[in-house]
Amino acid sequence: MTSQSAVKSRDSQKRRAAAGAGFCPIPNPQSRIPACSQVGFTLIEVLIAMAVFALLSAAAVGILAWTADQQGAVRARMERLGELQRAHALLKADLAQAALRRTRRSDGRAERSAFLAAPPDDMRGPLFGFVRRGWENVDAAPRASLQYVEYRVADGRLERSSRAALDGAPAEAPQVVLEGVGSAKAYYYARGFWSDGWGGGLDALPQAVRLELQLRDFGRVRQVFLLPEEGM
Repeated sequence: MTSQSAVKSRDSQKRRAAAGAGFCPIPNPQSRIPACSQVGFTLIEVLIAMAVFALLSAAAVGILAWTADQQGAVRARMERLGELQRAHALLKADLAQAALRRTRRSDGRAERSAFLAAPPDDMRGPLFGFVRRGWENVDAAPRASLQYVEYRVADGRLERSSRAALDGAPAEAPQVVLEGVGSAKAYYYARGFWSDGWGGGLDALPQAVRLELQLRDFGRVRQVFLLPEEGM
């Protein structure tokens, strides 16, 4: 009994040492203590784990792609909003400095009004044209500080053009103010009411201009601009 107990004790110690070292010893045929237990994963368990991992990976990729798309859409929306705000600022700066001054065309004929406005539903001519003050002259060129500007819609774009001189000069190449414009309509406030046309005159300007734009992404946008009193 003593010898068998000693053998079992030695076998147990060997197996514990072998298990700690990471390998299984050769079983002793005289011992009833089994060798290291066979611990591992079956093929089905491995396949299930791989399938779960694949599903999680696909979901993570989808979430990342959706996040990237949303960031791109938000960025494009903010850039478009910035374009609209810059167009508004330019229109506001021009109309707020409108001057009561009639100009002459390139053929020498004088305009009939100090503030030009296209008839209602006329998309061929400019929306409106006028003389503005505050034309910067950083080069000290021999010219006036007044400048004629006009706005029109052409090929889905709101454009602004100006002249090098007030009288007799043709319009220069237009500047694109805003793209994606489906249509535009201007209304003029004077004598207490709004009108879709401006009767003109040599001694009067509209008190305000309301510009309604149909944009491809924002839909209908309405902007109101104030003009100085009698072009002061």
